[in-house]
Amino acid sequence: MKKAKKILSLITAAALLTIGLAGCTETAQQDNSGTSGTTQSQTAKLSGNISMVGSTSMEKLANALSEGFMAANPGVTVNAEFVGSSAGIESLVGGKCDIGNASRALKDSEKSSGAVENIVAIDGIAMVVNKANPVKNLSKDQLIGIYTGTIKNWSEVGGSDTAIVVVGREAGSGTRGAFEEILGIEEKCVYANELDSTGAAMAKAASTEGAIAYVSLDVINDTVNAVSLDNVEPTADNILSGSYFLCRPFVMATKGEISSQSDLVKAFFDYVESSEGQEIIKKVGLILPQ
Repeated sequence: MKKAKKILSLITAAALLTIGLAGCTETAQQDNSGTSGTTQSQTAKLSGNISMVGSTSMEKLANALSEGFMAANPGVTVNAEFVGSSAGIESLVGGKCDIGNASRALKDSEKSSGAVENIVAIDGIAMVVNKANPVKNLSKDQLIGIYTGTIKNWSEVGGSDTAIVVVGREAGSGTRGAFEEILGIEEKCVYANELDSTGAAMAKAASTEGAIAYVSLDVINDTVNAVSLDNVEPTADNILSGSYFLCRPFVMATKGEISSQSDLVKAFFDYVESSEGQEIIKKVGLILPQ
């Protein structure tokens, strides 16, 4: 009898052990399943390539946003080419890139071709002169006179007896287009030099006595002097207040609405609109659109 009870106890213990092990196995499977789901979610990263082409004035902004986006998404590569606004939009509507950068508002003809204007920042256009130039301010009429050739010497606007060297950008430049449109002098400018990048225009003003050039506000450095216009300095605050008249939009155009783009391109624009993206825009010296 004692032997039978002992056998029964052993059988019961074995059964309990089996049930316990089964329970542990089921719990472990559930835990592993939960962990696997979380891991897959955490490791589901964006990957692929984004191509953008366009404005040389937007190089600093485009590179900063691209670098930030790639740092947050190591599987993504953003390729940026800076060849001018018109060339960028042409590339976009031709299906050769994902984003066309334009440092001006889009033309009606570009919009009718499918380009959608996505304004990501506002930029001021600064007028820069050689460091030796004593002129600190120009009126709007004086600026128009300089660029249309009716004012040819700095002595005519309070400066020294020095010939004015009128520096501008190449045809198709967004900066040139915006500058001439704001002043109402399209196809009326008399340029001594037409240069193909913002950096080249800055360098010409820095190295040439008597030179004047228009450049993006965010690239100004101590190699040149930025003149006031109508006694208003080219600053972000003055642009926001509307008191500084030379300003233009920075556009990252898409072919069709952003909502119709690839998930990767949509994610890029989400990043631009994020707090991190907005901080980058401000750090490079640009103004957030209102």
